[in-house]
Amino acid sequence: MKFILGKKVGMSQIFDEKGNAVPVTLIETGPCEVLQIKNKEKDEYEAIQIGFIPKNSRKIKKPDKGKEFDYLKEFPRTGDYKVGDKIDVSVFQEGDKVKISGISKGKGFQGVVKRWGFHGRNATHGAKHEERKPGSIGPSWPERVIKGRKMPGHAGAKRVTVGNLKIIKVDKENNLLAVRGAIPGHRGTLVEIIG
Repeated sequence: MKFILGKKVGMSQIFDEKGNAVPVTLIETGPCEVLQIKNKEKDEYEAIQIGFIPKNSRKIKKPDKGKEFDYLKEFPRTGDYKVGDKIDVSVFQEGDKVKISGISKGKGFQGVVKRWGFHGRNATHGAKHEERKPGSIGPSWPERVIKGRKMPGHAGAKRVTVGNLKIIKVDKENNLLAVRGAIPGHRGTLVEIIG
């Protein structure tokens, strides 16, 4: 299993050999450093902890000694990694299929029409000022709102995983990956790439 952390740069397009425009997302990846190898004897599970983007701060707190990175993530333990190893874009090749996870764009407090795609009520036939209201939210018994009911609330800002994305281009000099299609989050969102 291959894995790396990156930051979403934005969307663009690349032209293939036939002259067709291919929509791509550019991701600035690595280099990431292996900080800790967790094992069953000591930590009760197996994982590899990696760090991405070294901290610029001069004052590092005691608990952060040896892990001076802005982002720390753990992945299932695979391969022959040692503490201090570097992981960069060269682990991926053009044509690889990857799975990308990140936090989706936050859209603030939204009503049911935008958040869940509700149809809304009629504009006429006795319905006054109710076009975007949710309508009835439950039966008369048990006299409470049942858990899981689709209601207005905070939309977006959730962890989203998009699978089966194809790597179109690998730029080793600039640490860039071009992935076909869209990935979650705004520009600058931290993403996990697993191949």
